[in-house]
Amino acid sequence: MARDEKLKERWEELVEKLSNQFADGDPLDLDAIIYLIGVQELGQIHRSFKKDEKLDLMHIAICRLLEPYGYYEFDYYDEQGWPHYKMKEQLPNLKSGEQSVLMKEAIVNYFLTSEYIQ
Repeated sequence: MARDEKLKERWEELVEKLSNQFADGDPLDLDAIIYLIGVQELGQIHRSFKKDEKLDLMHIAICRLLEPYGYYEFDYYDEQGWPHYKMKEQLPNLKSGEQSVLMKEAIVNYFLTSEYIQ
């Protein structure tokens, strides 16, 4: 099976599984999944977040997702337990569709590594 086809298949499996678990089956979009990863990485699962904190959570997720690609490196946890990353390499200029594919691939790899999906 071609790499793109396998990614598409795994992405659809992941969206269905996460949507059933967190959104009563309503399909989650890319941003919602990134947000969930941010909450997971922070580890403060049972609390409410302010709007600016939600953006910070998405930033944490993006850094964590792109860390294996060499773009970010974990730096430290602050006094509130929030992880901080430093940029190692500037992200390439990608078209919107290319960005989406990169993020979907990174998300699928994240959930494969955690064995949430096969």
